[in-house]
Amino acid sequence: MSTSKLDTFRQMVARTPNNFLARFGLANEALKAGLHDEAREHLEVYLAGYDDEGNGWGRLAEALVGLGREREAAEALRKGIAASMKAGHPSMAAEFEERLEQLGEG
Repeated sequence: MSTSKLDTFRQMVARTPNNFLARFGLANEALKAGLHDEAREHLEVYLAGYDDEGNGWGRLAEALVGLGREREAAEALRKGIAASMKAGHPSMAAEFEERLEQLGEG
C-alpha cells in the first residue's frame, strides 16, 4: 500500500503548509487510500492557493463523491471544466462533462 508515501507527504505538509504541490501529492495518496475527507481537505487548500489547470478539481470531485456529496462534486467538475478550457485542455473538460452526466448534472 502507499502508506509510506502518504506519511512522507503528511510530513512535507506539516513542515511547509503552504507547499501546494505537496498538498496535491498528499491528496492524491489519500484518495488512493480511500481517505476521502483528508483528500478533500488538502485539495480545498491546494485549489484556494494554486492556479490549477483542472486536474485538482477533478480529484476534488472524486473525493466529494466518495463522501456522498454529489452536488458539491458537480460544482467542482464545473470549475474543472472552466479551468481546463482556460488552460487549453479540452479533452480533460470533455472527461469532466461525462462525469457530470454520470452524476445526473450534465
